[in-house]
Amino acid sequence: MLMRTDPFRELDRLAQQLTGSGTWTRPSAMPMDAYREGDEYVVAFDVPGVSPEAIDIDVERHMLTVKAERRPAVKADDVQMDLSERPLGVFSRQIVLADTLDTEHITADCDAGVLTLRIPIAERAKPRRITIGRESSRKQISG
Repeated sequence: MLMRTDPFRELDRLAQQLTGSGTWTRPSAMPMDAYREGDEYVVAFDVPGVSPEAIDIDVERHMLTVKAERRPAVKADDVQMDLSERPLGVFSRQIVLADTLDTEHITADCDAGVLTLRIPIAERAKPRRITIGRESSRKQISG
């Protein structure tokens, strides 16, 4: 149901840690899980500290793109930061969805720092029973 598009993700993650946070033109990778649950395909993204208003979800053909931006907390002018380990900036993930998924009916929910997308399995991809016709209905072609 899902095809990986970035075989160097771990190398990119390490490079992002060394070079800093992501920008809109060069976003950091976003961790995710993907699994099938009944007649739906579920994709869950970690977006801790990101408000739902700062998340963009787009689908074009079979390419799903999720972008999120974690902004710094509003601080007073007299605050001096002693330690800052939580990454800020833009995070993104693109995945190619199989054509057996119904991209017209994707639902999204964000709870406790996890963005969950539910993508229904298309009717044409579900198992179906095929009836066998009776032999008397067959016609013989003579030449």
